[in-house]
Amino acid sequence: MLKIKRAANGEVVLTLSGRMDAENVKLEVEGRRIVLDLKDLTLVDRKAVNFLKRCEADSIKLKNCPAYIREWITRERRGSGSSG
Repeated sequence: MLKIKRAANGEVVLTLSGRMDAENVKLEVEGRRIVLDLKDLTLVDRKAVNFLKRCEADSIKLKNCPAYIREWITRERRGSGSSG
């Protein structure tokens, strides 16, 4: 299960915890910087990684991104992600 906790203090921080899969996470925040805090995120699938990659491309900061997710995003960016 994916849990989202929102906090606003000049920027919008969404803390994601649990498992993130192909479910869509829609982010609509006007005029504020968006930060996704991934410190409690335990499991992601390929669609979630591609979502996070697009977030970064759209200037959304990934805070406390686990190393395995960061590496996977980097591989997907290079186009060398494995199928599955």
